[in-house]
Amino acid sequence: MDEALHDYKSANPMYGPNAFKIGVFNINCNGGLTISLAPERWKADWPDVVKATLMADHAGYDFILPVAKWHGYGGKSNNLGRSYETLTHGAALGALTKHAAMFCTIHVPLVTPAFAAKAMATIDHATNGRAGLNIVCGWNADEFDMHGVTIDPDGRYDQGLEWFKVYARAIEGGPEFDFKGKYYNLRGVYTDPVSLQRPRPMTMSAGFSPNGRDFAAQAADVLFTLVSEIDQIPAMRDNLNIYAAKYGRDIGLYTQAQIVCRPTFKEAFDYYHYFAEEMADMEAVEYHAQATAKGRDTRSNNSDRPMVNKYSRQTGKRFAGAYPSIYPLVGSPDEIAAEIVQMHTAGLAGAAIVFLNYLNEMPYFNAEVLPRLERLGLRVPMG
Repeated sequence: MDEALHDYKSANPMYGPNAFKIGVFNINCNGGLTISLAPERWKADWPDVVKATLMADHAGYDFILPVAKWHGYGGKSNNLGRSYETLTHGAALGALTKHAAMFCTIHVPLVTPAFAAKAMATIDHATNGRAGLNIVCGWNADEFDMHGVTIDPDGRYDQGLEWFKVYARAIEGGPEFDFKGKYYNLRGVYTDPVSLQRPRPMTMSAGFSPNGRDFAAQAADVLFTLVSEIDQIPAMRDNLNIYAAKYGRDIGLYTQAQIVCRPTFKEAFDYYHYFAEEMADMEAVEYHAQATAKGRDTRSNNSDRPMVNKYSRQTGKRFAGAYPSIYPLVGSPDEIAAEIVQMHTAGLAGAAIVFLNYLNEMPYFNAEVLPRLERLGLRVPMG
């Protein structure tokens, strides 16, 4: 059993030797994480999703992370209005890939924990132990209205923790069990087959509020947080360690980053300014801001949540089309590689990256930045 456990964990690169993990984020949705009217923005046509995923897989990316969306942001771009459901996305792409971990994003209020355990075990077998789960407790009420489900911003993490306890026990295996809590009253829960990864596939969550971080400390192996300046990272890392220590756990800290890589900083910044400032879809950006405020946990102080990035601070411009508070990695290959080293030194274990257009921009990043990260000791060459 111990040998099998080691083998299946080895198959998942999230347990692999890369000191700084890199994954493709939101490739399943139109626009990616770029709320821009630029005509070359990501359209999320399925053949292109497959091509870009295989490109990342062949380059040695550690994970593919889709976003579960049911409702777009409106405006002229309707960013995220077109999206592929993530469980079927993970199964389909998992069958085509050979290396990257295939994460699925599940909204707790919409999927029962028993269904999730069965689905995730299926994908774990289909990928030979490369499945991963991103747990989302819900924030955008408009998305849940189409399902007839109401989310409680103040109770969502309490429900999420109950959900996780049932899911984790079911996918680990064992005899049938009953569960009675505040949100779930279940009988005869079990799943067969169980996951290849033991005791379960890796879990991640995104938590910006204290309640979100406390949830992650109990249920997640990886926490995604928002970073606008590198000097914020040590305090975030220390804060997460405090939460994790309460439960005797160690959790990896990740962020999201927008990649704009060109031969020179000027070329990169000019392009960033073009699509994120000049071509920002402000109607969609304002919808996102309103939905975020509506879904905020009223019990938590979110004052430490950054909503501007370093270029906003320097120039006074919003760069809103690049998505609120996503970290901008803008520059030449040498500059971006050096900045990633700084991020890792400050306490980040990895990043989920986005491009305005994955197929157009990923090849240059793969050819120029990844080898630099290998020479700098953050990543190992793809074998």
